[in-house]
Formats: sequence, C-alpha cells, structure tokens
Amino acid sequence: MHEEADHRVPVLIVGGSLVGLSMSLFLGRHGVRHTLVERHAGTSVHPRGRGNNVRTMELFRVAGIEPDIKTAASLLADNHGILQTPTLVGDAGEWLFKHIDPGGGLAKFSPTAWCLCSQNDLEPVLLEGARRLGGDLRYGQEMVSFEQDPEGVTAVVRDRATGADHTIRADYLVAADGPRSPVRDRLGIGQTGPGDLFANVSVTFRSKLLADAVGDRRFICCYLTDPEADGALLPVDNKENWVFHAPWHPERGETLDEFTEERCERHIRRATGVPDLDVEITGKASWRAAERVADRYAAGRVFLAGDSAHEMSPTGAFGSNTGIQDAHNLAWKLAAVLDGWAGPGLLETYDTERRPVALATSARASARSVEHSHPGFAPAPGTAPAGKQGGILNVVLGHRYPQGAVVGADPAVPVVPEAFRLTGEPGSRAPHMWLRRSGDLVSTLDLYERSMVLLSDARGTAGWQDAARRIADRDAVRLDAYRIGTGPDAELTYDGTAGGDGHPAADWAQVHGTTTDGAVLVRPDGFVAWRAPGAVADPEATLREVLATVLGPA
Repeated sequence: MHEEADHRVPVLIVGGSLVGLSMSLFLGRHGVRHTLVERHAGTSVHPRGRGNNVRTMELFRVAGIEPDIKTAASLLADNHGILQTPTLVGDAGEWLFKHIDPGGGLAKFSPTAWCLCSQNDLEPVLLEGARRLGGDLRYGQEMVSFEQDPEGVTAVVRDRATGADHTIRADYLVAADGPRSPVRDRLGIGQTGPGDLFANVSVTFRSKLLADAVGDRRFICCYLTDPEADGALLPVDNKENWVFHAPWHPERGETLDEFTEERCERHIRRATGVPDLDVEITGKASWRAAERVADRYAAGRVFLAGDSAHEMSPTGAFGSNTGIQDAHNLAWKLAAVLDGWAGPGLLETYDTERRPVALATSARASARSVEHSHPGFAPAPGTAPAGKQGGILNVVLGHRYPQGAVVGADPAVPVVPEAFRLTGEPGSRAPHMWLRRSGDLVSTLDLYERSMVLLSDARGTAGWQDAARRIADRDAVRLDAYRIGTGPDAELTYDGTAGGDGHPAADWAQVHGTTTDGAVLVRPDGFVAWRAPGAVADPEATLREVLATVLGPA
C-alpha cells in the first residue's frame, strides 16, 4: 500500500493546535521535513489556554519567536495574579497571589519570564513561524486511518471540504490529536488517573461597563464565589471583551441546552455583583477537566504528545505547557535519529522521560485546583493543596529525568524534587548564565537547540574541546564545544553586568557543579546529559562512551 502513497515525508503530525504547531515549529528548526494535518479549518478562535510558563517561553525564545509572542500578548502584559472574591463590587476578597514573580527573582534562573498569551493569539504566531521554516501545514484535513509496519506509517487523510482521500507515507507519526485521541484509541493504549474532575461552560461576552467594576485590578483570573453564581472571570482585552467559566454539572443531569443566553447573562450579573451589567454573549464552549495519563507514550513508530498523552486540571496551565515541552523533547530525538547521528533506541527515552513528568505534574495541577477552590471542583477527600507539595518553580523548571537519555543521574531523585535547585546535575535543566559570545550577550540556554554541547573551562586543559571536535568530525555527531572564561582561549566570556539582572557574574564551573578541569555535556533540549567533575585520562574515549550511551548506536 505504501509504495503508492501520494505524499512521502519523514514525520506526519496529526493535530494542529498548540502542541501540534509547536511540534512543527521545533522540527522546522531542526530542518526536518514534515506534514501537519488538522481537521478544523483554521487556528483556535476561543481565548483559552493563556498561561505560558517560563520553561515554555525559554523554548520559544530559542526557536526565535519570543518577540512575536510578546507582541501578540501585549493586551494582557500588565495582568498578574489571581483574585478570589464574592463580588467585584467594593474591595472584598483576597489575592491568591498578586504577582507571579514578586521581586523579580526569576531573572536569576532564566533569561525570560511567564507570558500571558491566549491560545487564539498564540496559535497564529506558531503557525507563521512553522511555515517560515518550511512546514507543510494542511488545515481542513482529517486522518481517517493509519497502518504501521517496521519501516514506517501509512495514513489515509480526507479533505473535509471535498471528501477526497489521499495517502501519506511517513517514517514516524506524532499524534497531537487531543484528549479523545483517535490515534491513542486505535493503538489500544489505556489511561491511568482519577478521570473526570469537573466541567465548565466557557462563555465569551462583551461588556463595556464591566471594566468600571474591575477597576485597576489587573488579574489573570478572578474566582467569583457567590454560592448561587460562582465562576471564573478572565479578561481578554481589559476593556470590553471577557470570558466567564460557569460550572456545569452533567453528573447531575444538567445539559448544555440549559445554558441559554438568558441564563448566562443572569449568572454573570449575579456573579460580578452588578445587576444592571450590559452583557452581550458572543460564544459558548463546553469543556471538561480531567486527570489522566496514557499508559504508554509510543507504540512502534507512533508517538503521543499533548492532551492525547495527558489531561490535567487547567489551574496553573500545566497541561498545555507540558504538551509543548513533550513536543520539544521528541523533536530533537526524531531529528537526531532521522539525521543518523543517534540510534532508534533514543526514541524510547521519550516515554521514559516525559511520562513520569506528566504523572507528577497532573497531580500538582489537581492540587493547585484544590488550593484555589476552582469553581465547580469538588476534590476527592484527602487531596492535598499544591502549597503542601513544594513550589511551582519545582514543577516548571526543576523537574528531572532520573532515567532516559542521561548518564549519571540519580534514579532515586523524585521527578519533581522538593528543593528547587538548578546546579548542573545530569537529568536536570542546565543552569542559566549570561555570557558574551563575540561581544554579544547570550544566555547559556541560547546555546542548546540543534546539537549536543560540551562546556569546559578556559582555565583548564583543552583536551575536552579537542576531543569533542574530533568526535564531531569523525563520527558525524552534532556536537559543539565551548570553553568558558577569560583570555584568548575562551569562546564564551563572562559578562560584567550579568545581563543587567542585578546578579553578579558567577563562575561557570561552580554554577554547573564541576571544576576547572571538568566538563558538562548538554542535550539539544537544554537538559544535562552528563557531567565530569574533573579531568580524565582519555577525554575522547570517555566522551565517545558517554555519547554512545546517551544517543545509542547510530
């Protein structure tokens, strides 16, 4: 059948929402040809999924689209925090948190920051970025079936406008096709977790008077707690466009038909405490929050990413961020295998690394909903608030890969450790430092994307760098090497102003947990693959052995 395929491509992506588009963007950055098919006619029109955490923004920064995202997010640039109040009238209520980064301490750990950009604004930026890189993105196209064999996957895709079918032959298929993933179902992959948590109806509406009631409270979200009309209010432009999430209880027999415009208008007026509020309903969409994780992230040459792999409570926006980071993890591994500098076994580490992260993160998301008393959520008895399980940065930046494409990681370390630290341990996100390269200010995180990177000290031996260059030349491994410090032997030098973030420049070896004679090997996704605490007798043999373990035989 595949000999007669209409189209051939290394990677086929099914699903063109945030995760599918991110997958396309990241593959494009690696120069991997791919096709994306999406059943809907275009990108999302609903303002949802707005929270992009600092790790996601690091990935978008390296991918070159951070400025475009900030432009798209400009209307909400001054919104911070979550307010919980019985009414918008008066000054009752309390801030669950008022600033996501109070005091600006995050600058010590990252070159970027959280960004509030709604899905309907973010997806077009991802789409444009992916297409600029040569992505073949086809909307209004639905995959109706697929078959895989030892050499690849053959998919039948239907044009929803004409009904015509065509076949696509790919080496690998990535299913970013949502929580009810047809691909996951066809593979027979089950799910683990508590299941459905709660349901809401998301109502978009216009109101010119609501801004007066909100005043200068520039929140990300406001939980309104009137027992007869609770819900969550989210600004779209802080002026006249808003979203209200109203609790929906299908488990009590409540139907969507009961959410008439009149009921929604009445509910919003009661919830906000403004009985004569002008409310013009512009749209409604139902959604269910759930906590489920797929039992496997891959079957043969087919991989799950995003909501097809995991569902999480929306509090904290962990789900979309985890999905985008799934795509980033998988993209460099697909690129390395397709380019021939890694063995197929590397792809097995996608499940090994990302599934435990989803299990830990989904539990934190549900706990966060308990802490915030999310409207409509009645947690199971004994569910602990997130505040009792460590900080949010532990989840966002501090998660680890105790096993996978790493050497020397401590398998006993929790995936989300209680103590937040980024000090260069194998399996952790590499530390951020500001350095100078040819006079330009760069973060160490900017170095990691298309290749393995070996860092060593300009004060120590040149043996590490020489070994890396010989391996890159002889073994055709994508491996770059930099010596850090001062003097003519340093490709990367210290920045005296530390990037202007107020923190003094630090010694790179100390920051990365090694010595002037040691080295640190970092993967294309910015995670530490291996660390040498000091000099070794044969740097080339040592490095070659480590790379073979991390990447598998090419």
